[in-house]
Amino acid sequence: MKIAYILFDGITTLDFIGIYDPISRLQSLGFLPDLTWDICAMSDSIKDSFGLEIKADKVQETLEKYDMIIVPGGYGTEGLQEDEVFKSWLKTAENVPYKVSICTGSLLLGAVGFLQNKKATTHFDNYKNLEKYCNSVVQERIVEDGQLITAGAVASSLDLGLFLCEKLAGSIAKNKIQQSMDYHPA
Repeated sequence: MKIAYILFDGITTLDFIGIYDPISRLQSLGFLPDLTWDICAMSDSIKDSFGLEIKADKVQETLEKYDMIIVPGGYGTEGLQEDEVFKSWLKTAENVPYKVSICTGSLLLGAVGFLQNKKATTHFDNYKNLEKYCNSVVQERIVEDGQLITAGAVASSLDLGLFLCEKLAGSIAKNKIQQSMDYHPA
C-alpha cells in the first residue's frame, strides 16, 4: 500500500502527526512491511500555522499512483478551496481508492467533488461549510462512506489513525499499535 499525505501551508500539524504516527507503526512493527508513504505538496516545503516547516518528498506530482490520500485540515484550507491550481493537483487523486481527511481537510475533498453524494464530517465549527459539498454532514468523530473516511476536529486524527490501522491490518495490529503508543481513550 502506498499513501500520499497532502500537506500545505497553514496545516494543523496534529492533524497530520496524529494519523501519521499510528499508520507508520503498521510498517515499523511489521504488520504491513510493504507500506510506503510520501509527503506531497505544492512546494518543496510547507509551514504549519505556527511556522513549523515540513519538507515534501513529492512536489506537484500526480497523485494517481497512490492507494490512499490523507488530507489534514488547518487554516490553510480556507484559501485552497478556491485555489484552482491546488484543486487541479488534488483532482489527480480521483481514481485513488481511499480518500481520507481530518478536520477541515474534508472541505478540500469537497471542493474537488470527492464528497458528492457522500456523508462526511469536519471540524465542528465548519459543519455548515461542509453542507455545500456533501449529501449529509454527520456530527460524529469518524465517518466512513465506502472508501471515503473523514474525521472531526484535530484530536480525532489519532483515533482515525488507529481506525485505519484496524481497517488495513486488523484488530490485533490496531490493539498492538495502540498499546505501543500507551494511548487509552475513554
